[in-house]
This record gives sequence, structure tokens and C-alpha cells, in this order.
Amino acid sequence: MGIAINRLTALQVQRLKQPGYHADGAGLYLCVKPSGAKSWIFRYRFAGREREMGLGSLVTFGLADARERALAQRRLLADGKDPLDIKHDAQAQQRQSRADVLVFDAAAARYIASHRAGWKNAKHAEQWTNTLATYASPVLGALAVSEIQTHHVMRVLEPIWVDKTETASRLRGRLERVLDWCKVQGYRTGDNPAAWRGHLENLLSAPKKTMVVKHHAALPWREIAAFMAELRQKPGMAALLTEWIILTNCRTEEGLKARWEEIDLERAVWTIPANRMKAKKEHLIPLSQHALSVLHKVRAVVEPVGYVFPKPPNKNSLLEQPLSNAACMALLKRMGHADLTVHGFRSSFRDWAGESTNHPREVIEHAMAHQLQDKAEAAYARGTLLERRRVLMADWGRHCSGG
Repeated sequence: MGIAINRLTALQVQRLKQPGYHADGAGLYLCVKPSGAKSWIFRYRFAGREREMGLGSLVTFGLADARERALAQRRLLADGKDPLDIKHDAQAQQRQSRADVLVFDAAAARYIASHRAGWKNAKHAEQWTNTLATYASPVLGALAVSEIQTHHVMRVLEPIWVDKTETASRLRGRLERVLDWCKVQGYRTGDNPAAWRGHLENLLSAPKKTMVVKHHAALPWREIAAFMAELRQKPGMAALLTEWIILTNCRTEEGLKARWEEIDLERAVWTIPANRMKAKKEHLIPLSQHALSVLHKVRAVVEPVGYVFPKPPNKNSLLEQPLSNAACMALLKRMGHADLTVHGFRSSFRDWAGESTNHPREVIEHAMAHQLQDKAEAAYARGTLLERRRVLMADWGRHCSGG
């Protein structure tokens, strides 16, 4: 005698109100709860155990649908598989898949956290965080990194590509690195939609051609002596710091953070460590008599320890701090030179050296702490130019004093 199946009719299914299990046959049951809610149940035996799994609500699945779903479970049983175990495994995989979804904001935060220790400048992480939060997050923040495509990246970059080219270019590089990190971590596959070569370069203009170059305002080299004479009449540490930066031809940040332990007064050499140089290479600056004179004036008012040009003591801060660029800029403004920048005096030096002296180009470039492109020239420069630069800096000191 065969197994009775398809016992229920569509009309019965709709009218049944008695709570309990109502068999349709072959393991399929309509479950009616005391509340009146109805759902489908599949009962079966596997490995000697009675098992029961839900097949969905009557609201979603009608009688014909329920019979198809029950048939699918019986086929699994015929293949020696436990339908409930397979269902639980599929649910676990779905949960894991949802857990593996990483949105861009979370990816950016994890990238920054994992690279923070390798960034020597503490402000670097803050710059990354602020740039991505300001420009990328409104578009990409809630998107799964696996779903980010070129048109999403373009929506971030296009609005600022012309007006804020430098910012946009840095932002593109940061997007590329975050998405590369996501790929290595297994959160996305395929090409990087923020890559420049062979990709975005075909959609956006080259940054160097787009960007409006703004040079630091510089004083013509013929006016330096008059300016220095005026500067030396100004009291205070900011005036001494500005004079030091000009006479040593260092970058502003290098001059601000000069420390006494970096200066060898006996050899008249200032050694700037690699971690404070733009090129991340140690740089030696021979000190002229005029530069040494600045140090003697500083030593007359502060102890020669820590920063050479410290801020005045502040009751709100116990930490020693160097003077800021703002102090020098305020000084220039008081002198009636608000149009100038401290960094611009490097251009004054370069123009003077190139136009009015016979010092070789490689000596001048080394004094600028520029990296020479020619490898042979660079190797020669490392070994022989300190004393030749000493002559150059002495000539510069005399020029600044009207000699």
C-alpha cells in the first residue's frame, strides 16, 4: 500500500482553524497555532533521529509551493543528506557573508590605524582622517568596499578636481591605497577604481596641468641687504629665528625645530637629522660667521638646551615648544612685508647664487638640500661639497650684510 500524499486541498488549508499539525503526506504538515497563524512543517527521520524544519508561512507559500519545498527536502534525504543541517549551514554562511561586508568608512579607519605607527609625522593620520571624512565619506562612507566602482570615485573627485587640484590628487592616492588594502585583505576583487595609470588618467586632466602653481612670495635678492639691516633692528626671538632661516637657507620647518644638540659650534656645522628633512636624508649646513652671530645672540637670552628658538614659557603648557611660523609671519607683517613668506627667502638665495655668483650648480643645489638627478653627480656631491658650500654660505652671509 502506497504512502498517502496530497491529502489537503487549497480550500481546507484556508478553512482549517483547529490548532495542531495537519498532515498533507510524505512529511509535509500544516501547523495551525492557537493564534490562528499558519505555517508549513517538514518532519523526517535522519540517522535514527526525528527532526522537524520549517518551510515558511502560509502567507508566503501556498499549498503547491509547500509541496515543492517538501519534495526538495525528500530529494536531499534520498542523497543521504540532512536537510536541516544543510539549512543551518546555509544560514551560517549568510551570517558570515554579512559579517565580511566592510563599508568604506570602516576600511579607511582600519587602514589608518594599521599604518599610523609607520607615519613619522603625527599630523599625517589626522590629515588622512579629515580628508577622507570631508570628501569621500559623504559618497563612499556607507558603501561596501566590494561594491565601489569607478563612477563612485568620480563622484568624489570631479567636484574638486579643478578648484582644489592638489587636495583632490592626494585624496585620489589615499582612496587607491585604502582600496588596495581592502583587496589584499580579501574584501574586494578586481581592478582598483581609484588607480591613476591606465584608468583615471583617461577620465581626469593631469594634476600638474590642472593645478594653478602658487609660488612662495620672495624678496628680490638685490633688496636682501636692506631688509636684513631692518630685521636686525627688531627685538625678540622671532627676528633672530627669521635671520637664522635666511642665513642658513633652510626650510622653515627645519629652522623652527632646530635644536642645540644638532649644532657643532667648534666645527661650525648644523646637522639636521633625516627625520626632519623633506628627503628623509641627513643634511649638513656649514654655518657662516653671520649665522654663528645669531646663535651668540640667542645664547645671551636663553639656555643652550632643547630648541634653539623656543616659545616663551606658558603657564598652560609645561612642555617646551619651538616658535611657530606664525610668529615670523607676524614679524614680517609688522615690518610692512605682509606680501612675503619666510620660505620665499630660499628663492631669494637661489636667484642670488645663480645670477650673481660663479658657484657651481651642484654646490648650489646641495645647499638647497635638493636631490640631484644625476647619480654620478650626486655621489660626487656627497663626498666633496661641504667645504665648497662653506664658501658659498659665507658669501651669502656677506651679501646679506651688504658686503
